[in-house]
Amino acid sequence: MKNSTIKINTIDDYIAGFPLKIQEQLQTLRLIIAEAAPNAEEGISYDIPIFKLHGKLAHFAAYKNHIGFYPGASAIEAFKTALHGYDTAKGTIHFPINKPIPAELVKSIIQFKVKENVVKTALKKK
Repeated sequence: MKNSTIKINTIDDYIAGFPLKIQEQLQTLRLIIAEAAPNAEEGISYDIPIFKLHGKLAHFAAYKNHIGFYPGASAIEAFKTALHGYDTAKGTIHFPINKPIPAELVKSIIQFKVKENVVKTALKKK
């Protein structure tokens, strides 16, 4: 799916390497994250998109059958009931390619991560 010969420098570069249907889902996920954390920085880490605000909020990536969303283990644990019906692992959620991105769930997870990162940053300063 992704053209591995092209250097990925931006989220736009990453998204452009996929078929239109996948691009639309990736852009949707990107917009949901940006709305939930308007001060977050976009970037590329490990050759996939990342959003950061006082630390990592989440990575995301496209695969053959799903969009991988990587908010970390604490978010998976905090939202385990809401994530029922999605494949999850320690810090990963798989959103099926053939279904819409769950906007409210993603927004809630990102808002959780922002609060978590703010607290962690404040504790480090003490």
